[in-house]
Formats: sequence, C-alpha cells, structure tokens
Amino acid sequence: MSQDYILESRNLIKEFKGFTAVDDVNLKIKRGTIHALIGPNGAGKTTVFNLLTKFLTPTKGQLLFNGKDITKEDSASIARLGVVRSFQISAVFPHLTVVENVRIALQRKRNDSFFFWRSEKKLDELNDRALELLDSVGLRDFASARAVDLPYGRKRSLEIATTLALDPELLLLDEPTQGMGHEDVSVVSELIKEVGKNRTILMVEHNLNVVADLSDTITVLQRGAILTEGDYQTVSADPRVREAYMGVEADQPVNDESQPENNNNVTGAAV
Repeated sequence: MSQDYILESRNLIKEFKGFTAVDDVNLKIKRGTIHALIGPNGAGKTTVFNLLTKFLTPTKGQLLFNGKDITKEDSASIARLGVVRSFQISAVFPHLTVVENVRIALQRKRNDSFFFWRSEKKLDELNDRALELLDSVGLRDFASARAVDLPYGRKRSLEIATTLALDPELLLLDEPTQGMGHEDVSVVSELIKEVGKNRTILMVEHNLNVVADLSDTITVLQRGAILTEGDYQTVSADPRVREAYMGVEADQPVNDESQPENNNNVTGAAV
C-alpha cells in the first residue's frame, strides 16, 4: 500500500442473507484530502461507512489503515488508532453544557471517561483544551449554553468538536449537513474545510454544492459497487452519474437548475 493512502479497502463485500449490499468495493483514501462518498438512495453508502469503521463486519475483503490490516479489529480499537466517525443524527449530551460535552470527549481520550468522582479542580484542568476546541469550531461564546438549546447547525459543530477532542487522524462524517438550512450549511461547510487542513476526511453527503466545494476526490456508488471516481468536474460529467445519481437523462447537462430545491440536496433514506 502506498504511503500516500491512509485508508484502503480491498475487495470489500457485505452480504445480508444472500443479498449483496456492498459488492467488491476498492477504496483508496489519500492522506490529507477530503474524500466524498455519494450515490443514489440504496447505493450502499452508509453500509460502506459502517464497514470501514467496523460497526459491521465484512463478509469478505480487507481493510488497511496506515498500511496495517485492521479487518479483524473492533470499532473501539479502530477509534483508538485514530479513525473517528460522526453520525447522521447529532450525538451530544443534550442537558450538559457545550464545554462539558467537549470535556467528556477529552476524558475519553485520556481513558478516564467514567471517573465522575474526580474533583472539579481536576476536571477543570481540561477546560483550556476544551475551550481551544470550541474556538476552532466557532462555539467559544456558547461554552456555558446547554447543548439542547443550540441551533441544529451549532449542534453539528459541537459534535465535530467532540470528535476532534479524540485527536483523529481520519475523520468520517456521515451526512454532516443533513436537515440544515442554507445558513447552517455554510457554517458547517466552512468548518469542515478548516478541519480538513490538518487531517483526512471521508464523508457521506447528499448536498451536491457541499460535495463540489469541499471534495478533492468523489467516489460514486450504485447498487453497492463503485460506479466511478474522480474530482467533481470528472464525476459530474459522467453520463452514468447524471442518469443514476442526479436524476437527469444522460444527454442533459448537469447544473444547479437540474437539482431539486432545498440546497440542491438529493433527499431520502440512505442504505
């Protein structure tokens, strides 16, 4: 495996009672890039994501991280190696403050997440780092607010802050702008772009404007297999992509007007 690639899947297959959900997927995620995984509903994007993070076990195939075979590792072990993911639904503690959420993530990094009996003074030692992380995602002014009171886009920013607290080398984002209005999409997109300056990001994303703006490489899935791969200009010009993913005839040009409204999202449940 080339040192240029941080994560690689080889001939990845996932079957469910005879149904092949992921069919011979070979991914190479280049270090220091933002890589998007897209495709029509039912294409297998979330299943691939779950395989890469070992929330699902492959039926066949191999996974490598930094050249190390991690196929038999569990999800917790992979996270400790530096592969950390977010989820479609914001996963924060709603009734804790913003800074407390980040502080818990920092405790997890130090392997003392459940030491709730520690003194407040001891826990306050983590505050400086927690505030640095909040500053990096534009939430420092919200440090004392309860997470439940944050606007939806800010909650997603908080989730990114908690994943950054784990100091990931590879960050996987599952639908980071799902359900957002235009203003929140812009905030989170800029945040992902900033975070991507210092680490590798793999994301599943339906919003084509976000994909076009952020991604260095795009992999398109269809029926559990890779349809094509490349930069946005290459992928969007592929007639198979225009027909299968973007919902237009193969001989029609792809532009913003050909997309549905609501921030050019292709909506629906992901597999």
